[in-house]
Amino acid sequence: MAGSESSSKMRTKMAFIALLFALFSTGSCSSQVPLVMWSSEGYTLPQLVSPAAGHIISNVQLMAYLNSALGSAPHNMLLFLQDKLSKDDFTRYGGVFGNKQDSVFPNLESALQSSSSPLVLPALSWLGASAVPSLLQEKLGVSPLSVDPDTLEHLRFNASENTLLVINLPYSSGAYLSCQDVLRNNDEVIGKVLSIMKAQSVPYTAIYTGLKPSRVIEEPSLIVQSSMSRSLLQAVVDEVKPPLMFNSTRGPCIMLWAQNLNVSFSDKEWIDLGPSTFASGGSVSTSGSFCNETNSQLVLDYGSSVSPYNPFRLIFSMSQRRYPVSARNWFTLDTVELVFNTLTATYNGSHGIYAPAEYSFHCQNVNNFRNALLVPRAQNATQWRILFTDFQIQGFSILNGTTDFSYASDCAGFFTPGIWMGLITSLLMLLILTYGLHMIMQLRSMDRFDDPKGPSISVPQSE
Repeated sequence: MAGSESSSKMRTKMAFIALLFALFSTGSCSSQVPLVMWSSEGYTLPQLVSPAAGHIISNVQLMAYLNSALGSAPHNMLLFLQDKLSKDDFTRYGGVFGNKQDSVFPNLESALQSSSSPLVLPALSWLGASAVPSLLQEKLGVSPLSVDPDTLEHLRFNASENTLLVINLPYSSGAYLSCQDVLRNNDEVIGKVLSIMKAQSVPYTAIYTGLKPSRVIEEPSLIVQSSMSRSLLQAVVDEVKPPLMFNSTRGPCIMLWAQNLNVSFSDKEWIDLGPSTFASGGSVSTSGSFCNETNSQLVLDYGSSVSPYNPFRLIFSMSQRRYPVSARNWFTLDTVELVFNTLTATYNGSHGIYAPAEYSFHCQNVNNFRNALLVPRAQNATQWRILFTDFQIQGFSILNGTTDFSYASDCAGFFTPGIWMGLITSLLMLLILTYGLHMIMQLRSMDRFDDPKGPSISVPQSE
């Protein structure tokens, strides 16, 4: 008998832990509330197969269980109906992380431990939860009576009659009480009501749930969700405009793209030519451009849109030739010309801007003033500052129908300054380690020792 009683207590002791575990392990949903149901000592609720994680109990399923439960459970029904309730309230304030002393549900935990078969529904449909009072009223055939602990003390119950008592519990984190304090006060109300029922020796069935969830996660519609499902964890990405393409009679032959095409005259404000170059309906014209097997030229004519430098044109001249050493063709950006008013500023780019003929060239920064890839050819060219950001160009071997660049040859060399610093530092440390090991290997221990009782040791100078 004692063993049976001990095992029963052990099972009931795990009830509240099972509640918290079930609530904690169920996936988040936008419109769900938990429901906890138990009966007084000596009464058993019918067993219900635990719902799968993430499954939401519908109104129909709840009604079917209540019909089964109320067939054997006491018909004195206590409905603790909180304004808002979510499983997060249990996981956050129920002491599930080892801080059991901080739990705000000690009375609820004690009630579940004393019940032989409590029911835990972590995810009940929002509509199903709000319909619980009407479901119980229909099943019991009595009208609900809203009471509080003070009123309940003066009532007397008959175990043979059906009773539906509704105890409304608030959920608010106002200016004076935190959410944790409100839940703790609600748990004290639950404990006080259960104590009154126990003092009157009235069997009861209790339900604790909420009218609506306290934490609602917005869910997008199916159409929006299907279009956004693969980019929820990504930052908002700006629209990438397509590259500028010049088409000859034989098809596309020159492609250009840059995040910014900035120019500045005599340290004045930067002028970004990118929007008028790559935006749809831009003001740039490519008239005067041409391409053939060995040479290509892209002319960007901005007309009078770059005031006061009217007219303004940007010209990229490229050529390709075969190098026997590499056994392949290479193209170079020979010159970049700024034609403004009646003057021309020319920059040589062949020393740093080159790539295999079937590749494109890419560089994060192309400029003429710091680590310059564009070298001025004349004095007037030094008056201009050029800065192309995320610059990419291809003047040969463009396939028909393509809208993308070929494989890019980047301007960043393999041995960057950071790599050189790492290699030199590692070599220096290796030399120090080698020298230290060599010195340790040269240490010689003493192989002769002086005996104070014998003759002194004579060590020849040669040794």
